[in-house]
Formats: sequence, structure tokens, C-alpha cells
Amino acid sequence: MVDNFDVVIIGAGPGGYVATIRAAQLGLRAACVDAWLDARGKPALGGTCLNVGCIPSKALLDSSHHYHNVRHLLPAHGIEAGDVKLDLRKMLARKDKVVRTLTRGVAGLLRKNKVESIAGLASLKGGGRVEVAPHGSGDVRALTARHIVLATGSVPIRIPVAEVDGDRIVDNEGALAFSEVPKRLGIIGAGVIGLEFGSVWGRLGSEVTILEALDDFLPAADRRVADEALKVLRRQGLDIRLGARVTGARLQGDAVLVGYEDAGGARECEFERLVVAVGRRANTEGLDPAAAGVELDDHGRIVVDEHCHTTADGIWAIGDAVAGPMLAHKASEEGVAVAERIAGRAAHIDHDIIPWVIYTHPEIAWVGKTEAELDAAGIAHREGSFPFLASGRAQGSGETDGVVKVIADAATDRILGVHVFAANASELIAEAVVAMAFDASTEDIARTIHAHPTLAEAMHEAALAVDGRAVHI
Repeated sequence: MVDNFDVVIIGAGPGGYVATIRAAQLGLRAACVDAWLDARGKPALGGTCLNVGCIPSKALLDSSHHYHNVRHLLPAHGIEAGDVKLDLRKMLARKDKVVRTLTRGVAGLLRKNKVESIAGLASLKGGGRVEVAPHGSGDVRALTARHIVLATGSVPIRIPVAEVDGDRIVDNEGALAFSEVPKRLGIIGAGVIGLEFGSVWGRLGSEVTILEALDDFLPAADRRVADEALKVLRRQGLDIRLGARVTGARLQGDAVLVGYEDAGGARECEFERLVVAVGRRANTEGLDPAAAGVELDDHGRIVVDEHCHTTADGIWAIGDAVAGPMLAHKASEEGVAVAERIAGRAAHIDHDIIPWVIYTHPEIAWVGKTEAELDAAGIAHREGSFPFLASGRAQGSGETDGVVKVIADAATDRILGVHVFAANASELIAEAVVAMAFDASTEDIARTIHAHPTLAEAMHEAALAVDGRAVHI
């Protein structure tokens, strides 16, 4: 028996489940196939982001931040908490509860929208056909659809010099579930994942060393913000070593010995645990894209056009499986756009104004271009910045590290990029995204009244600074 649908979505992460719901809202008969199994071997919707990525990592980041504040920030506010103890088991249980609540929420949303959720590993067969192999025993299920959306996400990149064993050497999933706080924690990679996990375990008491092969810290970020972030994170205790190329990792008793090379030659460090966080790659495991005429690029990503069409008629692809930033919100918006195109509606995504956030503390966030990118493109620009040290609200909260930087076109004053390093930068960047979506100028933000006292006033002052008229600095 073959089940017929208007659209079959493969993958139930932030791209897939959102695309499925939007398709159902538009009157399409939709099915969502997902292969994820939780730690108990049970199907769990939400993909990497919800199960072992964005959500659980942020739960631990918030918990570790509370613990750190009680010990280090609250005394300056005149609050003495006495003997503060860490119950790691309870902290991890809270993280797991948050994940369970949200995965069940996704399942409820699919049911509410009359979407059929199918657990198993999907493979393409061509001609609008999909086969789903169930977990464990059971018959393969055949599906057909006029449209198929590939939202299979990404998986961690493995490196031969540091093989993950799931115990002493782990990836991001293992780093969410240490049974005790490692005394010495090594992390390979100073990107988003490495910095966030370094922040979590550093706040909880680990001596964290991050080995980054590149000589530049966060090369995708603005230099002013990246340099200030590096300074603050090192001051917080993260030992970030740049230009450190890992050459090998081996187990010796209860320790992990990691060899690396830097400008000074060969070196070796000893850790209790090692996290490999060198990036992620598109996940096409078991999909067999070639069977349906779907091409992959040299990096293993699904080839799509500007509308997310693949090289096969009726097959679309979104999110981490295609080129572009591997961000949950990018995947979700692509999923919505594809569903609307399938339903015959117009849809558009401006990939130039997708916000980035790194959830250290302070947070690092940006949207648009950096000065280096504009210089390379020969685009004349002006910039203005404002430090949170001069913010009344930041002084009151004791969170004075950081800066807002606004970059504008020299001729038109149109905002080309905004870069924030601050507490709550993930929330502050939203104003910049909205402004840029409407082609706003720095003068528009400068003439918009911002409540006082707020951290958002720093955005206002940075916009004023572009024209040399900031008031509070």
C-alpha cells in the first residue's frame, strides 16, 4: 500500500516541522518523517536543535549563569548567599525536562494541524516516492508526494586526530551530559559550540582550554567586537589559544592527552574530558539523493537555487542541509517560504539580514556586513559605537562589558551592519534586523525614542555616533 500526500517533509527539526505546519495551514496534506531517537530509544521531534543543540545548551547556559552570579555577581549587590552548592544531577535533569516539554509540544503542534508524523529513516526513490524504514522491526512504508522537502539538518564533523569515543572524548551531545564537572576540560574549536560549552563548564568550575587552529578569533564577526569578546572571555578564565593546530589525542588512564602545534612548536595538554567542536556538515545519511536526481556540492550539501529548489523536479531542500549559515531560525524561515511556494504563494527570504548569536556571557550578536567585508568590496562606510560602560542600565545591573557598533553606507546612511557584544545581545539585535529589513538609516534609529534606562539606549547612541553626535560618551 502506498500513502499519497501533497507534501512529504523529511526531518522534524526547526526547518522541517515548521515547514510541515505551514503546509498544513495552507490546506496541503502533509507528512513529516523523522529518524531522531532520544536517549531512551524513543522517537523525539525537534531535531538536533531541540534535542541536543540550541535548547538544552541554552538551558545549561542559563543554569550555569545563575550559579556563577550567585557566587560572583550578587555579593556586589549586597546579597550574601552563604555556602553555595552545585547539584549537577538536578541541573541536568532540569535541562532534560525542558527538552521533553518542547519535543512533546512539537508533537502536539503536528497533531493539532492534522499532520501525520512518521518515525523512521527516509530514502528517496525518484518519481516523488519516499520509503521509510521503521526503527527496529516492521515493514518499510512507501509514500508518494507531489512535493518533497529535505530538511535533514547537520551532524558534527569528525576529525581523525581526535576520535570521539562518547566517554572521554565527546561531541556537543556528550558535552551536555557529563556526570560530573571536569576539573580540566579541553575543547577543540573556538566557534559557537566551543565557546558556549566552554562558558557552561567554566562557570561550573572547570579549567577550560580552547584550542583554535585559526590565528584570528571569530573571523566572521566584526574585529572590534571579536577583540573585546576575546579579552573578556579570557578574563573570565577561558584559556583560548589561537593558532593551535591539534595533531593528536590519546587516552592515558583517566586522562586525555592532546598534542598540538603553535608558533612555538609542538606542545601537549592533559585533560579529564575533551570536546570536539570543529563544526558541522550536512546530514544526508540514508537519504540516497542521487536516486532522485538530487545533486550534492563538493562539501556534501544539497544543491539548491535561490528558491530552495533542488536539481530534481518537485524536491526542495532547506536549513543545515544546504549552503548558508547553520542557524535554526534560517531553517525555519526557509521552511515557511518553501511551504508557501508549494501552495502557490509568493515568498522571499533576505539571507543578507539573518542574525547571528553566540550565547556566551556577554552574548555576541550581529547582522549584516562587517567593516572588513565592506572594505574588501570597496564600499565606503561610516561607523559609530557606544560602550555599555557608559550605559546607566548596564551600570545599575553590573553588566558593563561590551559595545554596540553600527555601520552605515557613507553616501546614503543606510544601515549595512550592526554588531553587539553585551548582556542580552540576542534580544538587542532584533531592533537592528527590523531596521535593516525596512532599509532604515542610522538617522531613523537616532530619531526613534528609546526608553530610559534600558540597554537598548546603546543602539540609539551608536546610531547617533555614526554622525558624531552621541550624547553620553
